[in-house]
Amino acid sequence: MSEENITRLHINDKEIILLGTAHVSKNSAAQVKEVIQKEQPDSVCVELDEQRYKSVTEGNKWKDMDIFKVIKEGKATLLLMNLAISSFQNRMAKQFGIQAGQEMIQGIESAREANAGLVLADRNIQTTFSRIWGNVGLKGKAMLLTQVIASIFSKESISEEELEQMKSKDTLNAMLRDFSERFPRLKTPLIDERDQFLAQKIKEAPGNKVVAILGAAHVPGIMEEIHKEQDLERLSQVPKKSKVPKVIAWSIPILILAIIAYTFYTNPAAGIQQSISWILWNGSFSALGAALAFGHPLTILAAFVAAPITSLNPLIAAGWFAGFVQAYIKRPNVGDFEKLTDNVHHLKGFWNNKVTRVLLVVVLANIGSSLGTFIGGADVIRLFLENI
Repeated sequence: MSEENITRLHINDKEIILLGTAHVSKNSAAQVKEVIQKEQPDSVCVELDEQRYKSVTEGNKWKDMDIFKVIKEGKATLLLMNLAISSFQNRMAKQFGIQAGQEMIQGIESAREANAGLVLADRNIQTTFSRIWGNVGLKGKAMLLTQVIASIFSKESISEEELEQMKSKDTLNAMLRDFSERFPRLKTPLIDERDQFLAQKIKEAPGNKVVAILGAAHVPGIMEEIHKEQDLERLSQVPKKSKVPKVIAWSIPILILAIIAYTFYTNPAAGIQQSISWILWNGSFSALGAALAFGHPLTILAAFVAAPITSLNPLIAAGWFAGFVQAYIKRPNVGDFEKLTDNVHHLKGFWNNKVTRVLLVVVLANIGSSLGTFIGGADVIRLFLENI
């Protein structure tokens, strides 16, 4: 058996075998099977949490998704981003004729065949997302979203030989250095903290021999962190949300309403002009967002009507109303949900599938409404200053 991509460690009386893989590599899946069959470990650790374990073993149950519930709970943006991020890996997997995450699926199956215990060693994906989002700042958020969107729709392909080379430690360390330079605050929650979490879970896995199946990017960090004691409780904490955004979200509409009310009191004509400006800016930008998502004409109208009102209440959003209308008029059917994974491989599919069309309506109408709020608010203040 080739020892390529395999790192052997001995900690106390336990032998730990780290197997670095590429998530869309045929060779990785084959090597996982070979290693577990030969080593017959007491435990097999996989780089999955409970949510992703269910996803790879049960499949993404898109047919069971209630699109209205997604909108109502304000999860349209999160779902759209999850689909966008997964589309890149799925496109790579399709290029090589392999299921995304096949090496993890193989690890689960081989663990069962070897009567080894299965350990879900990764941190909860939602915790990781929360710690990433709370750690990168406004500029980092914009850069991250831009990078994700650019990579999704890139037509660049990669050979399986190049994919295998990415697992070599020299290439990997170069990639991580580059990644750290571009997103220094993102590397901590995405890689460093997960290295610590994975290392502790692997070290605590039952038995004297443990095989850990990991993305190759984590192997160098785990080799360093596994000799230390890690605080899993601390690493699992979701950062508390700052009160500043909520204060700002309520301050803007209160300020706008106060300015318009005072202007009406002192100069009714100017107050009417302010109200029209607020309605036109908010409604037009939100409607434009819905139109860019190719929303139904009634959806665009709903965005226009809702935005000037919802912009004055942070608890509701124009995109929700537009999304409800779009979902009602162009309700996604079972076929749309079944084709969802394939459709998100390309830009055209995002706009053509009725599910992602609804999500795009919600997101773009909300972005438009936010732009309209700032521009409309600035115009309200301009008219106020001109008439005091």
